[in-house]
Amino acid sequence: MNIMWFCIPAHGHTNPTIEVVRELVRRGHTIRYYSFEPFREQISDTGALFIPCDKYLDTLSQREESRLKKVSTTEMSVQSFHTTAKMDRMLSDDVTSFGPDLIVSDSACFWGKLTAQKHHLPLIVSTTTFAFNQASARYMKHSFSEIADLILGIPRLNREMAMLKPLGYHIRNVLDLVQNANDTDTIVFASERFQPLSETFDKAHYCFVGPSLRPVEITRTQRAKPLVYISLGTVINNQPDFYRHCVDAFAGQALDVLISCGHDFDPRSIEPLPENITVKPYVDQLSVLAEASVFLTHCGMNSASEGLYMGVPEVLFPQTAEEEAVARRILELGAGARLSKAAARSADHIREQVMDVLSTASYTENARNLRTDFISAGGAHRAADFIESRHAG
Repeated sequence: MNIMWFCIPAHGHTNPTIEVVRELVRRGHTIRYYSFEPFREQISDTGALFIPCDKYLDTLSQREESRLKKVSTTEMSVQSFHTTAKMDRMLSDDVTSFGPDLIVSDSACFWGKLTAQKHHLPLIVSTTTFAFNQASARYMKHSFSEIADLILGIPRLNREMAMLKPLGYHIRNVLDLVQNANDTDTIVFASERFQPLSETFDKAHYCFVGPSLRPVEITRTQRAKPLVYISLGTVINNQPDFYRHCVDAFAGQALDVLISCGHDFDPRSIEPLPENITVKPYVDQLSVLAEASVFLTHCGMNSASEGLYMGVPEVLFPQTAEEEAVARRILELGAGARLSKAAARSADHIREQVMDVLSTASYTENARNLRTDFISAGGAHRAADFIESRHAG
């Protein structure tokens, strides 16, 4: 089977697909993976053919970059339409020469979805966040500013969609691309239990496979002191005041603390550090979580799921509506405690929440129950089975 695979330039959207692609290649399928240079090595290692798409991205103004970091649906959609137009000729030529049997596209990757639509190819959507329909949209509880962004952006979006029509892309509504359609074959990297309102999705078309991760051995019982791991992910992570409060919270405590701060923040700005605290721009998160006793997380779907897959209870510090939904679900399932944005400015509160999660057995028990649930969902192997079944069907 020949597969064209598409993803946006984001770690949280790419990482869950890697083991699925590796498994499909192992089964003898040929995959052309359309992605971006930061992911070249990771994708090439699976045996797929990496196709770089960096030159098709717009050079962003400061305002556009700021809006993207704030997860503006309008800005993300406009930039995606621009990329679709720029990639059109190349992708049309590849469809002709490669002869794909189907396309797998990230749910936020418009150019993948639209290529399938234009060339009448079977489409499977890869959803690395919670699946999103009208029912789950209410669960997401988007803020007024997010709703206003989309409403005020409608004229701009309509102009962009009209410009794509001469290229053969016919889009009725941007929500048709943003939402998961109930009759579109879709892989969701959440378990059915973890997905809010999973009963509202057609099980004939939706496959909830849970996290798709490489095998990692859990070794946390070997540590002399509990390890507290802190990360705000790869997007909204330049928060120096928060990191300073974390250092103040845990200085001299009978804990080891590791903070992953991203590349936009200079760890030297908060030195000297206490002996029990380490700050790094980047870590191998899965390996760290295999040793961690608690994870203070921004609740990105990828990070939160990795923590729970390792059976690690979490302190929840969401930054966006999507992350708020993940935090809400973890609270409902009893696997973590909430850190409010206001309280996060208090070292005492950060310490109290972390120590509460460390000392309350139910948090760990519920996190380990979710680990069992995630493993039973099937992960990469079940996702590969689903993709193969759609071609056979």
